[in-house]
Amino acid sequence: MMNDVDRAKELGDFLKSRRAGLHPEELGLKMYGTRRRVAGLRREELAMLAGMSVTHYTRLEQGRSEGASDAVLDALARALRLDEDETAYLKSLARPSASVRPAAHRPEHASRSARRLLESMAEVPALVLDRRNDILAWNRLGHALIAGHLDPHAPGDPAARPNLTRLLFLDGHFRELYRNWAEEATLAIASLRLVAGYHPDDRRLAELIGLLVMRSEEFATRWARHPVRTCTSGTKCFHHPVVGDMELFFENLLIPGSSGQRIIAYSAETGSPSEAALRLLSLSTPEFETPEPEGARLNAPNHPRPAL
Repeated sequence: MMNDVDRAKELGDFLKSRRAGLHPEELGLKMYGTRRRVAGLRREELAMLAGMSVTHYTRLEQGRSEGASDAVLDALARALRLDEDETAYLKSLARPSASVRPAAHRPEHASRSARRLLESMAEVPALVLDRRNDILAWNRLGHALIAGHLDPHAPGDPAARPNLTRLLFLDGHFRELYRNWAEEATLAIASLRLVAGYHPDDRRLAELIGLLVMRSEEFATRWARHPVRTCTSGTKCFHHPVVGDMELFFENLLIPGSSGQRIIAYSAETGSPSEAALRLLSLSTPEFETPEPEGARLNAPNHPRPAL
């Protein structure tokens, strides 16, 4: 869980990382001399580009962001050349919402209607995820595509529930599924960091990040670079152990409500080899019964503990 000290450090580290990635000559600034003691822009240069005092910017970089207005943060985002996601992340750190006491932990589940929807999508690989990327449910083809080596009933058990980000860094079989693993890893971290900025009081999310930092040097290295990005749709390149290479479209569909749950569904270009491979995977995958998870009928918000 991110407290005020953690948030201040995160804000400072984020600003420093983005400042270090800019160079004066790229921004039309004159350079005097050949030696510079800092990578990228100096504080004074960034403050000038943002139209603010060096003192004000220094306070922000030190995590003292009380009273920072949208106008100031927008000007700083323009000077740093932040995109929309990075700007939103900057504001979530600089102007956090009022702290809310975390609700008592209760395992989260996909609703019965969401699970029925997945079952009806027989020829479409689909999963229900929470905001931490815990897999709350998957249909037969979703399981076969993503994690056929895992127990198909695992999403129904909070203690054994798979997590996409954890699988990406700690599961060798899952890692081999992606032809461009490095790109997937960077995108996963960028998305996770954005979610963490929006939900600083989410203890389960903080535990997941801490686990990955400790157990994966690749995660820790990428996390320290402060990537921030969301990705709601696009393509993924798979190398499936059963049917070989596939290039599939994916779409994230947010489930209405405050839980942050979403459905991710995959599809192939009509008439493509990937469509044929997906059809073959469907034909080779047995049906399985999904029992009603205990507590799945509860409608109150709840928060799962990521499986370790």
